[in-house]
Formats: sequence, structure tokens, C-alpha cells
Amino acid sequence: MHYYDIKDKDYFTGTRIDLIQLLPNNPEQKVLEIGAGGGDTITYIKKNNLAKEVMGLELFEIPNSNQSNPAIDKFVLGNIEQMDVPAEENYFDVIICGDVLEHLIDPWAVVEKLTKYLKVGGVMIASLPNVREMNTLIKIAMLGDFRYKEEGGVLDKTHLRFFCKKNILNLLTTAKLKPVYNCPSFKYNPSQKSRKIMNMLTLGLFQNFLTFQHLVISKKTAN
Repeated sequence: MHYYDIKDKDYFTGTRIDLIQLLPNNPEQKVLEIGAGGGDTITYIKKNNLAKEVMGLELFEIPNSNQSNPAIDKFVLGNIEQMDVPAEENYFDVIICGDVLEHLIDPWAVVEKLTKYLKVGGVMIASLPNVREMNTLIKIAMLGDFRYKEEGGVLDKTHLRFFCKKNILNLLTTAKLKPVYNCPSFKYNPSQKSRKIMNMLTLGLFQNFLTFQHLVISKKTAN
């Protein structure tokens, strides 16, 4: 059984406002989304004049979705690990990889490949789950249970690679990208005051255990 076959359509659709908020303020920019799902995010970007041109790449065709929305300039079906992007090098201002790199056999090679399509000064916006998240750690370390899930989450059955913050940053810097912003996303969100106190008591470790996902912006530099 292909584990993607049992996923609900909602798994592949939905507008990633959290990633859209990280876009540079440039209505003339060109945006590529890898793992674009049903095309909802790039459709939103284009219709709201947040980019001049948008392209999506997705592994599967999703019927009755925005993949065929005329607002999208180009939508390509294929496996990014087995193909090049149908565009010139140094073409895009932004490449979005929202919850896609952890699904790949070799995300290091893919990030390096994608970097050549970014302009110098362009950015990659990526989100990846944090395997150091508290619930996951408790199940593995305390309960001895490394059980994959069908309904999503850090241990989703379709995840092939697992990362902590340090590994995410290394994944990007290995491809000559410079991380410029990291925003932890919390599934469990105690008050800011409580989080600050716990971070002080644990020398900053507490936030790492609450972080469900890391949202990272990295820039392509001239060097």
C-alpha cells in the first residue's frame, strides 16, 4: 500500500498562511512552491498580488483542486528527487518548501538542487517538524514506543527524515544558504510569561521541547 493513498484530500490542500506571512514584501517576485498540494497557497499568493509569477510542483494530481486554477502560471506534476525544475537557474525570488523535505529520501540533495534556481538574495522558506517535540520524546524515551501514525504529526508514516533545529540549519547551510530567521511553531502554547520562566530555569531548553515545527527563512548569498 502506498501510504499517500490513504490520506484524506485535506492533507494535500489548505492555504499555508503561516508561510505566506514570511514572504518578502515584493509584488514583482517570482515564487516556486515544492510540494504545492492542491495549489491553494500559490493561488492565494497570486490572487492577493503578493507575487508576479507563481509555479507549483506536486507529486500527485489532486482532482477538483486549485492545481488547474488560471491564477497559477505553471503547475508541474513530478518527483523533485527525480527531475529538474522546468525553469532557468537563478530565476525565482522565493522557493517554498512547506512540510515537504522530511518526506524525501535525500533532502540534502534536493535543497542543493533548488538553490541553483534561486536568485542571489532570494530566499527559501521551509517548515519541518521537530522530532525533539515533547510528546514525541516522551513516547520514545519513556514509553519505548516509536510508532508511526497515519493521521499526520511528527511521526507520520510518510516521513522519511527527522530533524531537530540544529539539523535543519545544517541542511540549509550545507547547500550554501544562510538562515536569517527561525520561528518555532507551538502545538502546546503556554502563556508567554510561563514560557519565559521555564526557559530561564532550563537554560532555553523548554522552548525546544514545546516546538512542534520550525519555520525557517534562509537566503542565497553571493559566496
